[in-house]
Amino acid sequence: MQPICHTHGFVLDGYPLTQRQVRLLDARGIVPVIVVALQLASSEVLQRGFQDCKEPGRSYPQLDSPQALAVKMSHHQREVAAVQDFYKRQHQNWILMDGTRSKWWLWTEVLRHVAVSVRQIQDYLHDIGRGWAARIEGLCVTPEECEVRLGEFREYCPVSLALRGEYVCCDAPSLQWTAEFCGHYYKMASETDLQIFLKSPEQFTAPLAPRALPPSDALPRPLTPAQVKQMFPKQVELQGYCPVTYLDGQLSYDCLVNGSMEFAAEYRGKVYTCLSETARQSFLNRLPEKYSDIKLPKKLPPKRVPISLTSLPMLGYLEQGLSTALVKALSAVGCLKPKYPFLSLHRSALLLVAFHLKTLNPRSSEHVKTEYKQRLRRFEECCELLVHLGSTMPRAFQPIDQRPPALEHSMQTFLAIEKRGSKYLDKSAGMTQVGLV
Repeated sequence: MQPICHTHGFVLDGYPLTQRQVRLLDARGIVPVIVVALQLASSEVLQRGFQDCKEPGRSYPQLDSPQALAVKMSHHQREVAAVQDFYKRQHQNWILMDGTRSKWWLWTEVLRHVAVSVRQIQDYLHDIGRGWAARIEGLCVTPEECEVRLGEFREYCPVSLALRGEYVCCDAPSLQWTAEFCGHYYKMASETDLQIFLKSPEQFTAPLAPRALPPSDALPRPLTPAQVKQMFPKQVELQGYCPVTYLDGQLSYDCLVNGSMEFAAEYRGKVYTCLSETARQSFLNRLPEKYSDIKLPKKLPPKRVPISLTSLPMLGYLEQGLSTALVKALSAVGCLKPKYPFLSLHRSALLLVAFHLKTLNPRSSEHVKTEYKQRLRRFEECCELLVHLGSTMPRAFQPIDQRPPALEHSMQTFLAIEKRGSKYLDKSAGMTQVGLV
């Protein structure tokens, strides 16, 4: 490598393209600061290759025929996923660009990313050289190196702990709000916290930090339902009530709400269940000792026990299982006021209710629901037919050749309904004999 490459940098065009090439670079300690990938559809690649073949004056033949390009794209699609995953996961320097844009736009965008990267490196060297805290975003720090060099607060934000007394875990792989000070890395929860840390890092690190991070076993951590079951016979604290809802509600009796196993957390060897993910984050982030030290009142509300729907009495069963669908069906009857041709108002309303119940039946398959939705739509169209004929039909008789096409079509539909009207008048007819198929 020429000496000028060490000072001015260099560009690798079309390299690395495979996992083997990535491993070779990594083994020799060559880490690209930015990896720019152009995204282009296969059809566009073939079209551009065809245009290049027609250009005169090429000094030597190139492998850019459709067959050769198809082979290249096949190899690229097989290798690019692993290359992209490596640079995204290890160095967070993968930049994807739209290859359909103009070359001037691509040049400007690449130049902008390079300028930002160079500025980040210069700022880091400037701040570290003066013993200040510096951002490490854009320096291609690997997760392994970051894990080794984490400071005494590990993955918790020192600013949130010092100023607000909150345990904010910053375990995201991104280094956007990570800073280096005295050879250690510190993760912050937001851009605001990062700027506060960069101005006075001594106030948030040992020995001047107002709060020290407790040991790992004394820190709160979220639990999954499977982890809670593995901790049996350990019982849930506060009899399963959500400590966040109760304390934030000023210890009101109305705020005693049962937590859920889906939102469980452990603190100092004790298990707590929260009402929601928001409540659990409040328990984990804020000082959890204020939630764990609360006492329940002596008089507690009765526990909510799930009741099977089939064990309810008939009135309760209908109310819980049918009321929503029935209210929607009756509301539709009141809004539409159906009158099907050659049927009474009573029977028309019953048919509309029946169709709505069929479409709202949660136990029916999607195919059956779709079928009855179509029947319901045709039924409503037939009910509107009377209103349409009454408003458009003239009082004097008109020959067929003088009638408007829309009126003639409505008349034919009306007469067709009359011919099969016996199906509706038969009160023993089932839903399959409605005649709207």
